[in-house]
Amino acid sequence: MSTHVHHAIDYIELTVTDVAAAKKFYGVAFGWEFTDYGPDYAGIKGETREVGGFTKGTPTKGGPLVVLYSQHLDDTLTRVREAGGKISKDPFEFPGGRRFEFLDPAGNELGVWSER
Repeated sequence: MSTHVHHAIDYIELTVTDVAAAKKFYGVAFGWEFTDYGPDYAGIKGETREVGGFTKGTPTKGGPLVVLYSQHLDDTLTRVREAGGKISKDPFEFPGGRRFEFLDPAGNELGVWSER
């Protein structure tokens, strides 16, 4: 049984300049635990699965990337386009699935991923 909910907020990525410092801060402040994927990425552990991550980079206007889950990525891509969203990153493969990113009409950037 999937622990992901169709079209619900599923994963939050925070861009940080120092992954180790971010892990220390959030670990102390909130008791978060992490899965390391190398020096440039750490996953944020949730109760039953990973719920977010820190990616090394320069934070930019707009803040964290909200990533939604879809059971049918291509259908969701079509719906986003039809609703007036602008695709900022076409669908791409990554370990664990596929993802695309889009801008909403206000300019907020979000991502959508699927296991397939």
